Formats: sequence, C-alpha cells, structure tokens
Amino acid sequence: MSTLVIEREALARKVLFNQDSFTVLLDDGRTLSVPLTWFPRLLHASRDELENYELIGDGQGIHWEDLDEDISIEALIAGKGSNESQKSLEKWLKGRNRSNPIMD
Repeated sequence: MSTLVIEREALARKVLFNQDSFTVLLDDGRTLSVPLTWFPRLLHASRDELENYELIGDGQGIHWEDLDEDISIEALIAGKGSNESQKSLEKWLKGRNRSNPIMD
C-alpha cells in the first residue's frame, strides 16, 4: 500500500468565479476548479459577496467574511466539499436579506 506524502504545501494566490464554479490559482502553477454546489453558502452568494474574499495563512485557505465561510486549500485538493448540515444552512439562509444567487 502506498502513502501520499506531500513535500510542499500548495498555496492559493487568486480565486476566480463563474456561474457555476470557482477556480483557485495555486502558487505552484496548478488550478483547482470546484463546483459552487460543493459549498452552498457560495452558491447562494451574490457576485460582490463572492469576490469579497481574503486569502488566509499566506494562502492556506480562503475566507469570506460576508458569508461566514472558510475553505482550506488542503481540503479542496483532497476533494472535500462543505460539511455544513442542512439545518445549519437553512438557518443561515433565513438570516440573509438576499434572495438572488450569484449573478445579481
């Protein structure tokens, strides 16, 4: 059995968005494209909310203050989406003043 050993941590440098996904540009030249459906808070966000992100930990993660969302690059590389419960998401959605998703 082989074990994956990561010799160097990839860091985010920029995040780009389109209608149904986001792309993370990494410092090692790779790009990660992730469906917004993996992260329901991003799926329900306006364009302004999506683009108001901050790279945290020198690019180890992405933080959206307006959405109360944090995503690690390590998790994206591993193919992990949000683990937020439906109940938590529904509570968050009720507290929002917006009803229209990304392309507002």
